[in-house]
Amino acid sequence: MQYARLGNSGLIVSRLAFGAMTFGSGQGVLGKIWTTGESAAQALVGRALDAGVNFFDVADSYAEGESELILGKALKPRRQEVVISTKVGFRHSKALIRAGASYGYILSAAEASLRRLHTDYIDLLSIHRYDPYTPFEESARALEDLVRRGMVRYVGYSNFTGWQAAKFLGIQERMGYSRFTAAQMYYSLVGRDLEHEIVPFAIDAGIGIVVWSPLAGGFLSGRYTREDPTGGKGRLASFDFIPIDLERGFKLIDRMREMAARHNATVAQVALAWLLAKPCVISILLGASRMAQLEDNLGAADLELASDQVAELDALTATVKPYPLWFQEKTADTVTREALEPRIQQKTPAAAD
Repeated sequence: MQYARLGNSGLIVSRLAFGAMTFGSGQGVLGKIWTTGESAAQALVGRALDAGVNFFDVADSYAEGESELILGKALKPRRQEVVISTKVGFRHSKALIRAGASYGYILSAAEASLRRLHTDYIDLLSIHRYDPYTPFEESARALEDLVRRGMVRYVGYSNFTGWQAAKFLGIQERMGYSRFTAAQMYYSLVGRDLEHEIVPFAIDAGIGIVVWSPLAGGFLSGRYTREDPTGGKGRLASFDFIPIDLERGFKLIDRMREMAARHNATVAQVALAWLLAKPCVISILLGASRMAQLEDNLGAADLELASDQVAELDALTATVKPYPLWFQEKTADTVTREALEPRIQQKTPAAAD
């Protein structure tokens, strides 16, 4: 297993993490995801621990809190050896005030998560989604109060835009609050939007990126094909949440199959290995409901793509830079860049140390 510091913190996490979103049961759209009972969950968590995984993620909204209950019970005997991450913000009650990022809701949601997780502290608590109705100052004060009370050790966010995260971080720094340590974001070979704004901001701010849905909801598992775009009635057949250019995606998977064959690996392992090759990625959340899925994904830790293979996958999935990034690139001062870039490149490894 590979390990890394979470952002600029001293918290060391496994680069392959376990996401417990599949734990529990439920109805509705996400009922197809909440399919893992307690017995199967215990086995999956045990296997992840044996493989060296020390980073486990969940959210209070998964299966209406049942996912936290199951994960907490499974990790209780090893609590001091693991990092538990959970998130708050999504609605799981019809009561108007039971959602969002208000001071009262963040505190009450965190207290409820602590009870369900069978622990007296949460290693990493993140705001799950942007709340347009609550001032950032209020949300930041709530997170800081939890840290000062010892209920939470590190704070993060999920699914924020670059400006939202930057503004929130600015408030934390101005008030002397604990800074964001992690950003849990969607990133995959067929979803590279965050490279334009989120990645440069996170690197500059010392925030570690934790990737959710690295296989684009299962699309990059190789299960979905032109001949059977439903993947044998897989999850994407009923839960098509992530936007994917299917034709471009199928062409990509065709090439990934060839790469995988050269490494005696799977398409999913190639997709995960590509992410592990990105310096901005600290950890990747593996979501599994079956042991075979988990075993396959864990195999990515042993797969190292050649630099030319990473470059080829980059080229196959490149996105168009939005304005003003393309303008800044086209109008860059080449004289200054040519004079400074060699020295900047020489300093980069030392700065990373």
